[in-house]
Amino acid sequence: MTGQPIRVLVVEDDPVAADAHVMYVGRVPGFVAVGKAHTGAEARRALDRTRVDLLLLDLHLPDVHGLQLARTLRAAGHHADVIAVTSARDLAVVREGVSLGVVQYVLKPFTFATLRDRLVRYAEFRASAGEASGQDEVDRALATLRAPGPAALPKGLSGPTLERVSTALRDAPDGLTATGVAEAVGISRITARRYLEHLVDAGCAGRRPQYGTVGRPELQYRWVPGH
Repeated sequence: MTGQPIRVLVVEDDPVAADAHVMYVGRVPGFVAVGKAHTGAEARRALDRTRVDLLLLDLHLPDVHGLQLARTLRAAGHHADVIAVTSARDLAVVREGVSLGVVQYVLKPFTFATLRDRLVRYAEFRASAGEASGQDEVDRALATLRAPGPAALPKGLSGPTLERVSTALRDAPDGLTATGVAEAVGISRITARRYLEHLVDAGCAGRRPQYGTVGRPELQYRWVPGH
C-alpha cells in the first residue's frame, strides 16, 4: 500500500481491549493508530485536535451510545468513517449505522485476522478513485467492503460453541477453569481450553494460574469487561 497511512482513532472504554485494538491496527500495513479514547467525550476532543480518517468505535461507551456519538460528530463536521465494534446483534442498529458513516461491523469476540480483513477491505474501497465506467464498476467498489462470508475461526472451532463458552465465562464473575467451562458447556476439557485460548488471543479473556490445588495449578480464565 502506498501513500499516506490511514489514521485510526480507537474508541473503546475497556483499557485492555483498547490497547489490544491499537496493537492490531499497528500490525496492518498502511494503517496507523493515532490515539485511543475511552469515552465519547475523549473521542470528540481527540478529533478536534487530530486528523482522523477512521474510527474503530465501540458502540457501548460509558457516556454515550456509539451511534449517537457518530451522529454528533457528523453534525459537528467530522467526516471520519466508522468501523463499529460491538457484541450486539440487533440488525436495526446495523441499519441505523449505515446512514452515519459506519462502513463495517466487527462482532466481539474477534481475532486480529478478522479486523485485518476489515481494514484491508476498507483500504481497497478508500483507494477507489475516478469516474466509474458503469454499474459493474460501482458494484465492484462497494463489494470490497463486504466479507466473502463469516470470519473464519481457527480450524476445529465453531461459532455456536464459541458463543456458549463466551456466555459461560461472562456469567462467572470469579472466572472459570477449562474444566469448569467443559462442565458448563458439555465439551471436553481439551476443547474448552482451545476456545478459552482463542478468547485470550482475541483480547476478550484473561488468564492466571489458580493456586491452592494439588499438583500443577490450573489456569483460571476471566471475561474482560466491555466485550
